[in-house]
Amino acid sequence: MEKRSLQDRASLLADVAEMYYLEQKNQAEIAKAVGVTRSMISRMLTEARESGIVEIRIQRPLQSDLELEAALTEQFGLKDVFVVITSHRSGERLTRTLGSAGALMLKRYLAPERILGLAWGTSISATVDAFEVSEPMPVKVVQLVGAMGARIMEYDGHDLVSRITEKLGGDAYYLNAPYLCQSAEIAQSLLETKSIRETINVGKKADVALLGIGSTALEYSSFHLAGYVTRRELEELRRAGGIGDVCGLHFNLDGQPACDDFCERLVSIRRSDLLSIPVRLGVAGGEGKADAILGALRSKYVNVLVIDSMTARKVLELAKSK
Repeated sequence: MEKRSLQDRASLLADVAEMYYLEQKNQAEIAKAVGVTRSMISRMLTEARESGIVEIRIQRPLQSDLELEAALTEQFGLKDVFVVITSHRSGERLTRTLGSAGALMLKRYLAPERILGLAWGTSISATVDAFEVSEPMPVKVVQLVGAMGARIMEYDGHDLVSRITEKLGGDAYYLNAPYLCQSAEIAQSLLETKSIRETINVGKKADVALLGIGSTALEYSSFHLAGYVTRRELEELRRAGGIGDVCGLHFNLDGQPACDDFCERLVSIRRSDLLSIPVRLGVAGGEGKADAILGALRSKYVNVLVIDSMTARKVLELAKSK
């Protein structure tokens, strides 16, 4: 089919879809208006969905588990928590649900003239996707960790900062450096360069940090999935006590710092500076990450939490036994 014919076809499908979905006309009315049979309209609506002209999104209302929220607040001294009720144990649906809840929580703490710091990862990407504002909000958005060079760029810090800044209409500050260097000396040298030092200094002044919680479990490790560490190196991190990380800053199950040699190779905000940020919003879920989330809560890197109900229950169970 010629290019012009394809464009005409796509335009016709869009017209039919608008009449059906937006103008609430029935298929018989549309068939009469277009001059085709009703069965053809049915096929055209199917084609419009399959070709991506029509996208159907279901916005399921978020419900929170107040009992689990109270238990987490008492156990870990959290500033705020949203335990979203869901039947999804893992996968894209869970990530989208957490992102929707994360966006609601972020709106609660973000205001004009504030500074928002971003880490990276799938849960943060989902939060950025779900985040919307009705009018521009003059804020500074700063990248807290260097570029992962992630295989899926939409999960990387640079892309996330760009996307949410576009929604907010604020100013973006990027860390134009790799996340992990070959040596501590190289990392320190980069941290001392003018542009990187200036961005890190903006990050130190952040009012809100949007954070993911990483795991050293093979199937959940962002470092491994992004190609930054091998399976053997990941096992070494676990042997050194690392159960998870926030901004690359590793901790053990008790929340104590771990894997110092690895952390010294990072181009990232430092522990003391992260802990000085008033609102440290962690968005994480999936029962396989429960131990990493427990360590993050004990470390105090996260003081505002968005989590799913199943994982929240498991975290509380682990806290009693370990």
